Amino acid sequence: MSGAVIAIDGPSASGKSSTARAVAERLGFAHLDSGSLYRGVTLVALREAARRGLPGDDALAAGADAVLRAAEDRGLMLHPDGPGFAAYLEGEPVDVAIREADVTRHVSAVSAVPVVREWVNSRLRSMVRAGQDVVIDGRDIGTVVFPDADLKVFLTASPAARAGRRIGQRGGPPAEGELEREAGLLAARDHADSSRAVAPLRRADDAVELDTTGMGIGEVVDWIVQRARAAIGD
Repeated sequence: MSGAVIAIDGPSASGKSSTARAVAERLGFAHLDSGSLYRGVTLVALREAARRGLPGDDALAAGADAVLRAAEDRGLMLHPDGPGFAAYLEGEPVDVAIREADVTRHVSAVSAVPVVREWVNSRLRSMVRAGQDVVIDGRDIGTVVFPDADLKVFLTASPAARAGRRIGQRGGPPAEGELEREAGLLAARDHADSSRAVAPLRRADDAVELDTTGMGIGEVVDWIVQRARAAIGD
């Protein structure tokens, strides 16, 4: 038995996670954020490096296998939380910690390691094999993780819109020059994600692309839900 899958991909700050959560709630599905697991592994790597007195840039110095063993020992997992799942480490929620700047700065490098991707993907697939209907967001969901997803959506937005959304997540108005700096960081992340050798960021050939620059989240959710219901025969 396997569940239905709605895959939402796109670059950082394109609105994937907030959109996926809302779509899942409307459909009565669970929301899976693949990025939470990658960020969780990155958090473990950074904490392991700090324990050894190493800088964040050497977070994988002990080897990805050692970091994954530490993640398992510390119980890194996605735990049911309302309509979706939240990242837990050592029995405690870490959704705030995995969004901190240091994790964001290093997650692209950690998530590019093949064994890390295999570890994360196996956990995501196991949930669907168990019969869980999911809306899942990431950067290679429709191309690698669930190439047979019932519906694939690729979200985009202008650099300024994406930078504004990322700053808005932190609360408060942007400081002088912050919008430009954030746009630059997002551009660097896009380049790293799209040029990496393993599971690069790209739109699946059969994905529908949606530019959300001038759209409210309600409009985006309505657009996806309509197509999802058609795809799954609801």
